[in-house]
Amino acid sequence: MSEATVSMFHPKKILVPIDFSPSSIAALATASQMAQQFHAKLCLLHVIPMLPIVSGLEFPTAFYPRQEFLADAEEDSAKRFVDLVDHLAGQGVEATFKVEIGNDVVGNVLMVLEREHADLLVISTQGMSGWRPVVFGSIAEKVVKLAECPVLLLRTAKTTVELKPRVKQ
Repeated sequence: MSEATVSMFHPKKILVPIDFSPSSIAALATASQMAQQFHAKLCLLHVIPMLPIVSGLEFPTAFYPRQEFLADAEEDSAKRFVDLVDHLAGQGVEATFKVEIGNDVVGNVLMVLEREHADLLVISTQGMSGWRPVVFGSIAEKVVKLAECPVLLLRTAKTTVELKPRVKQ
């Protein structure tokens, strides 16, 4: 009888899509623990959906142009990521971030997954029920089906998890 070969999975780069919801912050907390354990790097990703132009009216309002909205959203996301990356560095976790703009959130996640050569994806689901996931589908569900690497899908409990920067003494 031959011995079975045990293959251990040790991710080197973990992609974590973040929408700044409590659910995605909880996924980041789990990913950072895994990064510490495996000495892996984290790549944080936020995808800003492009807003459609409908009958010549740009959303969210005609008074706030789309380009300005996207630039402000991108700047806000980058600022939030700088705080998260600093917090993670304090925990000994190396992290980078990407802010993407596009209509296809799933496509953007998959593109960054490939471009960054991530070997694990940690993503949260907010556990939506009712008609919304039936009509719109779940981003997490689509990513799980299409990703070509292992995916850790976390369903967040109703309590909120918040990463707070440590106070320097």
